[in-house]
Amino acid sequence: MASWRSDLEGFGKRAGGTLSGFKTFILRGNVVDLAVGIVIGAAFGTVVNSLVSSVITPLIPAPGGNLSTWQILIPYTHKPMLIGAFINAIITFLIIAAVVYYFVVLPVNRLMARFKPKEVEAPPATRDCPYCLSSVPLQATRCAYCTSPLPPPGQTAQPIPPARQ
Repeated sequence: MASWRSDLEGFGKRAGGTLSGFKTFILRGNVVDLAVGIVIGAAFGTVVNSLVSSVITPLIPAPGGNLSTWQILIPYTHKPMLIGAFINAIITFLIIAAVVYYFVVLPVNRLMARFKPKEVEAPPATRDCPYCLSSVPLQATRCAYCTSPLPPPGQTAQPIPPARQ
Protein backbone atom coordinates (compact mmCIF):
# COMPACT_ATOMS: atom_id res chain seq x y z
CA MET A 1 0.00 0.00 0.00
CA ALA A 2 2.84 2.36 0.86
CA SER A 3 4.60 1.65 -2.43
CA TRP A 4 1.40 2.44 -4.30
CA ARG A 5 1.23 5.90 -2.69
CA SER A 6 4.86 6.63 -3.54
CA ASP A 7 4.11 5.72 -7.17
CA LEU A 8 1.22 8.19 -7.21
CA GLU A 9 3.36 10.93 -5.70
CA GLY A 10 6.01 10.35 -8.38
CA PHE A 11 3.34 10.55 -11.07
CA GLY A 12 2.21 13.94 -9.80
CA LYS A 13 5.76 15.28 -9.93
CA ARG A 14 6.25 14.00 -13.48
CA ALA A 15 2.92 15.46 -14.62
CA GLY A 16 3.78 18.80 -13.01
CA GLY A 17 7.10 18.86 -14.89
CA THR A 18 5.35 18.11 -18.17
CA LEU A 19 2.73 20.78 -17.61
CA SER A 20 5.33 23.39 -16.68
CA GLY A 21 7.19 22.58 -19.91
CA PHE A 22 3.95 22.96 -21.85
CA LYS A 23 3.28 26.28 -20.11
CA THR A 24 6.76 27.51 -21.04
CA PHE A 25 6.19 26.44 -24.66
CA ILE A 26 2.81 28.17 -24.92
CA LEU A 27 4.02 31.41 -23.37
CA ARG A 28 7.00 31.58 -25.71
CA GLY A 29 6.75 34.66 -27.95
CA ASN A 30 6.65 32.97 -31.35
CA VAL A 31 3.74 30.67 -30.44
CA VAL A 32 1.64 33.60 -29.25
CA ASP A 33 2.58 35.58 -32.39
CA LEU A 34 1.55 32.65 -34.57
CA ALA A 35 -1.81 32.36 -32.82
CA VAL A 36 -2.45 36.10 -33.23
CA GLY A 37 -1.48 35.85 -36.91
CA ILE A 38 -3.90 33.00 -37.52
CA VAL A 39 -6.79 34.84 -35.85
CA ILE A 40 -6.08 38.07 -37.75
CA GLY A 41 -5.69 36.10 -41.00
CA ALA A 42 -9.06 34.43 -40.52
CA ALA A 43 -10.72 37.78 -39.79
CA PHE A 44 -9.03 39.34 -42.84
CA GLY A 45 -10.23 36.43 -45.00
CA THR A 46 -13.80 37.03 -43.82
CA VAL A 47 -13.57 40.75 -44.64
CA VAL A 48 -12.16 40.08 -48.11
CA ASN A 49 -14.78 37.40 -48.76
CA SER A 50 -17.50 39.87 -47.84
CA LEU A 51 -15.93 42.53 -50.07
CA VAL A 52 -15.83 40.18 -53.03
CA SER A 53 -19.34 38.75 -52.62
CA SER A 54 -21.03 42.06 -51.72
CA VAL A 55 -19.16 44.67 -53.75
CA ILE A 56 -17.03 43.21 -56.54
CA THR A 57 -19.13 40.27 -57.75
CA PRO A 58 -22.39 42.23 -58.30
CA LEU A 59 -20.45 44.55 -60.62
CA ILE A 60 -19.44 41.69 -62.94
CA PRO A 61 -22.16 40.83 -65.45
CA ALA A 62 -22.98 37.18 -66.02
CA PRO A 63 -25.64 35.35 -68.02
CA GLY A 64 -28.92 35.36 -66.13
CA GLY A 65 -28.07 38.05 -63.55
CA ASN A 66 -24.94 38.75 -61.61
CA LEU A 67 -21.89 36.60 -61.01
CA SER A 68 -22.80 35.53 -57.48
CA THR A 69 -25.95 33.71 -58.65
CA TRP A 70 -24.51 32.24 -61.86
CA GLN A 71 -24.98 28.49 -62.07
CA ILE A 72 -25.13 25.81 -64.73
CA LEU A 73 -27.51 22.87 -64.54
CA ILE A 74 -25.76 19.52 -65.00
CA PRO A 75 -27.95 17.48 -67.37
CA TYR A 76 -27.51 13.96 -66.01
CA THR A 77 -27.81 14.85 -62.28
CA HIS A 78 -30.15 17.84 -62.60
CA LYS A 79 -28.14 19.65 -59.91
CA PRO A 80 -26.69 23.13 -60.31
CA MET A 81 -22.95 23.75 -60.59
CA LEU A 82 -22.28 27.03 -58.78
CA ILE A 83 -19.78 28.68 -61.07
CA GLY A 84 -20.33 32.11 -59.54
CA ALA A 85 -19.39 30.89 -56.06
CA PHE A 86 -16.23 29.31 -57.46
CA ILE A 87 -15.25 32.54 -59.22
CA ASN A 88 -15.91 34.41 -55.95
CA ALA A 89 -13.49 32.06 -54.18
CA ILE A 90 -10.84 32.61 -56.87
CA ILE A 91 -11.18 36.41 -56.63
CA THR A 92 -10.98 36.22 -52.83
CA PHE A 93 -7.84 34.08 -53.00
CA LEU A 94 -6.16 36.42 -55.48
CA ILE A 95 -6.87 39.48 -53.31
CA ILE A 96 -5.56 37.80 -50.15
CA ALA A 97 -2.48 36.50 -51.99
CA ALA A 98 -1.72 39.98 -53.39
CA VAL A 99 -2.10 41.61 -49.96
CA VAL A 100 0.12 39.02 -48.29
CA TYR A 101 2.75 39.35 -51.03
CA TYR A 102 2.86 43.15 -51.17
CA PHE A 103 2.41 43.87 -47.47
CA VAL A 104 4.27 40.93 -45.87
CA VAL A 105 6.63 39.11 -48.24
CA LEU A 106 8.18 42.07 -50.08
CA PRO A 107 8.81 44.21 -46.96
CA VAL A 108 10.32 41.26 -45.07
CA ASN A 109 12.58 40.41 -48.02
CA ARG A 110 13.76 44.03 -48.25
CA LEU A 111 14.38 44.14 -44.52
CA MET A 112 16.34 40.89 -44.60
CA ALA A 113 18.41 42.11 -47.57
CA ARG A 114 19.20 45.37 -45.78
CA PHE A 115 20.39 43.75 -42.56
CA LYS A 116 21.94 40.61 -44.03
CA PRO A 117 25.70 40.66 -43.53
CA LYS A 118 27.71 40.95 -46.71
CA GLU A 119 29.21 37.68 -47.80
CA VAL A 120 32.98 37.81 -48.04
CA GLU A 121 34.33 35.75 -50.86
CA ALA A 122 36.76 33.17 -49.53
CA PRO A 123 40.17 33.16 -51.16
CA PRO A 124 40.80 30.17 -53.40
CA ALA A 125 42.41 27.16 -51.77
CA THR A 126 44.02 25.92 -55.00
CA ARG A 127 45.81 27.32 -58.03
CA ASP A 128 46.76 25.96 -61.41
CA CYS A 129 50.24 24.77 -62.21
CA PRO A 130 51.60 27.00 -65.02
CA TYR A 131 53.29 24.01 -66.66
CA CYS A 132 50.75 21.19 -66.68
CA LEU A 133 47.62 23.20 -65.70
CA SER A 134 46.73 20.77 -62.89
CA SER A 135 45.06 22.07 -59.76
CA VAL A 136 47.46 22.16 -56.80
CA PRO A 137 47.11 23.51 -53.23
CA LEU A 138 47.81 27.22 -52.91
CA GLN A 139 50.83 26.82 -50.58
CA ALA A 140 52.49 24.04 -52.65
CA THR A 141 56.07 24.68 -53.81
CA ARG A 142 56.11 21.84 -56.35
CA CYS A 143 53.39 20.47 -58.60
CA ALA A 144 52.30 17.01 -57.50
CA TYR A 145 51.66 15.97 -61.10
CA CYS A 146 54.64 17.26 -63.10
CA THR A 147 57.03 18.01 -60.16
CA SER A 148 57.83 21.44 -61.55
CA PRO A 149 58.85 24.10 -59.01
CA LEU A 150 56.01 26.56 -58.44
CA PRO A 151 56.38 30.29 -57.77
CA PRO A 152 55.20 31.62 -54.41
CA PRO A 153 51.43 32.29 -54.17
CA GLY A 154 50.42 35.59 -55.73
CA GLN A 155 53.19 35.56 -58.35
CA THR A 156 52.62 34.25 -61.79
CA ALA A 157 55.40 32.35 -63.46
CA GLN A 158 55.89 32.01 -67.15
CA PRO A 159 56.48 28.45 -68.26
CA ILE A 160 60.06 27.83 -69.28
CA PRO A 161 60.22 27.29 -73.01
CA PRO A 162 61.67 23.96 -74.12
CA ALA A 163 65.43 23.98 -74.83
CA ARG A 164 66.45 24.25 -78.46
CA GLN A 165 68.65 21.60 -79.87
